[in-house]
Amino acid sequence: MDSQILVALALSFVGGFSTSAGALLVILNPTPNLKMLGLLQGFAAGLMLSISFFDLAHNALNSIGFLRGNLWFFAGVLFFAFIVNFIPEPTATAEANNIQKDDDGSGKDMMKKHRRDVLFSGIITAVGISLHNFPEGMAVFLGSLKGLRVGLNLALAIALHNIPEGVAVALPVYFATQSKWKAFKLASLSGFAEPLGVVIVAYLFPSSLDPEILDGLLGSVGGVMAFLTLHEMLPLAFDYAGQKQAVKAVFFGMAFMSARFVTNEENF
Repeated sequence: MDSQILVALALSFVGGFSTSAGALLVILNPTPNLKMLGLLQGFAAGLMLSISFFDLAHNALNSIGFLRGNLWFFAGVLFFAFIVNFIPEPTATAEANNIQKDDDGSGKDMMKKHRRDVLFSGIITAVGISLHNFPEGMAVFLGSLKGLRVGLNLALAIALHNIPEGVAVALPVYFATQSKWKAFKLASLSGFAEPLGVVIVAYLFPSSLDPEILDGLLGSVGGVMAFLTLHEMLPLAFDYAGQKQAVKAVFFGMAFMSARFVTNEENF
């Protein structure tokens, strides 16, 4: 179990560092390419949907039966539906537009007036993102218990998803404070709630977890990931990249992950 915890921690740190990577995009370029971020979010959504339905939920249905597998899946949906009530909608579009106006010299008075509000918005977004990074860490840990392949696939999808989240935190903070360090620090802290989720859930479960319970928990993780994708990732992808381009990115992500599934089956 100790080695599994270390593997899960390493994978969850990838997600945490991805949030920092999003912050770096803001620091290096205060008006990041939102269309590219939207495409990246759509691609990550495709990865997440494939993992949720074709791997986690599918495995639960096969292992513990259709009825119990569905119960575990929708338990995960309801769990994250409750969590999401405390999560503000992360969006960088308004702040990016404000920064662009300021660069043109036409929005300085408005920027000063709303600087404090924008900073508060960035802090609230960071808190909200931390709240849902925590169950993502739990998901990586439980996936790693099932096998390295499952943990890696989850970590990849979550890491890609966390880059736009880092932008959503860092952009308003940088806009309000003009401090690159503060923007980077707050975004990074919100990302490292993910390893914290690994540590806590690792000590909530016994060293030898019943295989049936593990399969059920992974089914719940599938529900969490599906709800996260449909509720948060797809709307942001549509907002940033446009509906048509975002949908293409989603299916490209699903095809990419399906190809990984086929390759992994051939290797094993």
